[in-house]
Amino acid sequence: MNGSEMPIWSPSKERAQTTNLARFAAQQGFSTYGELHAWSVTQPAEFWAAVWSELGVIGEPGERIVEPAEPFWMTQFFRDASLNVAENLLGSLPDNEPAIVSFTEDPNYHREVSGEELRLLVGQLQVAMLQCGIGEGDCVTAWLPHIIETVAVMLAATGLGAVFSATSPDFGVDGVVDRFGQIKPKLLFVCDAYRYGGKVHERLPLLSDISTALPSLKQIVVIPHLGNDKHSDVAKTISFHNFLEGIEPTQPTYARRSFSHPWYVLFSSGTTGKPKCIVHRSGGVLLKHLVEHQLHCDVRPNDRVFYYTTAGWMMWNWQISSLASGATLVLYDGAPTFPSGNRLFDLADQAKITLFGTSAKFIETLPRLDLRPIETHDLKSIRTMTSTGSTLTPEGFRTVYERVKTDLHLASISGGTDLCGCLVAGDPTSAVYPGEIQRPALGLDVDVVDEQGQPLASGVRGELICRNAFPSMPLGFWDDPNEERYRTAYYERIPGVWHQGDFAARTTNEGFTIFGRSDATLNPSGVRIGTAEIYRQLEKLSEVTDSVAIGQTHNHDTRIVLFVVLGEGLSLDETLTAKIKATIRSGATSRHVPAVIGQVGDIPRTRSGKIVELAVSAVAHGKEVTNTATLENPQALAEFVNHPALRA
Repeated sequence: MNGSEMPIWSPSKERAQTTNLARFAAQQGFSTYGELHAWSVTQPAEFWAAVWSELGVIGEPGERIVEPAEPFWMTQFFRDASLNVAENLLGSLPDNEPAIVSFTEDPNYHREVSGEELRLLVGQLQVAMLQCGIGEGDCVTAWLPHIIETVAVMLAATGLGAVFSATSPDFGVDGVVDRFGQIKPKLLFVCDAYRYGGKVHERLPLLSDISTALPSLKQIVVIPHLGNDKHSDVAKTISFHNFLEGIEPTQPTYARRSFSHPWYVLFSSGTTGKPKCIVHRSGGVLLKHLVEHQLHCDVRPNDRVFYYTTAGWMMWNWQISSLASGATLVLYDGAPTFPSGNRLFDLADQAKITLFGTSAKFIETLPRLDLRPIETHDLKSIRTMTSTGSTLTPEGFRTVYERVKTDLHLASISGGTDLCGCLVAGDPTSAVYPGEIQRPALGLDVDVVDEQGQPLASGVRGELICRNAFPSMPLGFWDDPNEERYRTAYYERIPGVWHQGDFAARTTNEGFTIFGRSDATLNPSGVRIGTAEIYRQLEKLSEVTDSVAIGQTHNHDTRIVLFVVLGEGLSLDETLTAKIKATIRSGATSRHVPAVIGQVGDIPRTRSGKIVELAVSAVAHGKEVTNTATLENPQALAEFVNHPALRA
């Protein structure tokens, strides 16, 4: 990929000059992103010290900003610092302005809490947690929807120095136990039920099995999300009301701790094995999010930040951190297209959203549903739209500017749960090119290399890596005393760098294109092909509504097998098969053309919208997928077992 010839959007000179990024760069004596980025990686101590002082961190930075080490991932940041994440997220919120605005599928559900109300609720929860025996380093968990209480529980636990972890209520017993069972929580917050796609899903009947499987629990607190009066008789269970009974709303406790004190545990998708428990450091993630929010996404005080997410995806953590930039959170829990495909755009107008965060999958649905919010909605408040979860194709970029809004900064971003942030991100001062992520993230020396770690020229595809240490590198994995699994995950594939696991290329526009996960890269006859390259061509075909491509071992080589979901009433005949192959051949290369194409009824995806090529490949090769809790539609895997296309 050599870069698109023409940008699809460019900020006006006035808009670019008034961004947080332009202001920050000028304060450091730089006028371009390239200059600022180069300084951020060659002078990391100066850069991260400037981030602390200029982006509003509450706490004491200390004298030692960066202490290099070998191996590089042992580098220490802000070794003398003291801070509390909860204080940073709550400390500067206006007393009487909304801190959180919350919505669900229910049109009558609309809740708001001010900065002061949120602080008082957090303080009240802290007293209750202390009475329950929660102390520094204990695990507090949440099996909750994307609602105000989930945010408050996290802030309360963090303020006390406890370790927080969450997953969404659509996970079943196995999904919850596979995650929380590894970290042995003392306290679990759950909801009575949640609503998705117009249906109510009860959670209380599952509590007995969960409680039995998590013997470390001292108490289970039930939040009446849907307002019913059902009560669980499971031992150790108490209602949210009774948990707080007799405790007056009070100001929170902010005991400052070290920069690397653990904040929360996030979990890998775990579709081919038990999820990894990734422990994230408080100061490191806070600084990373401040850079991404204020500089890459131009978030300002009183902005309204929305991300379509659940509490089981890292974008939940990313969104909540925007409180530290003085923004108001706009929460939505439910299906993104219920009762219609315009639900989130209705919400954007109603809540005056300024940053609209979504997934590539959602953007891809707009043409299929023939939605044109650019014609049906105001959307005046939206300045920035972010997309992640999977690769956004050039057609997806055009969809945003043709169907949503002509004048917004579309920031395709990519990183992961592993660093709880982005390796490559947006730049509000520069042009947007279709199919390209604009820039390497500030403070990260990102590159594309071959499998021996040698840098590749623009347009040449290889491994996405980071050469330097950065603050949000994980503390490690839970219960990994020798750090063997942690080292293997990120540092041993290509020694001396952080290996992200994405197949990517630099562009001539100083950006990046990502073609899919490295471990899902196809390798017919020894030529590496990213699955996103094939999916992009299928976007041109109205007959194909979804697809997944895998590599199948065949005759001592690897062949590409493509599975497609077709529009209602359509079947895969010779004519359509030939059309699909011709489209891929003309838009990509002959090497991208699948050897075999098969039709299926559904494609398995994670709850964040990612296609799970590895799980499909495992099934195709007769292997068992042991962990399907992370999948939105695990039943879809069954269709790939002994599919006729695999025997063709």
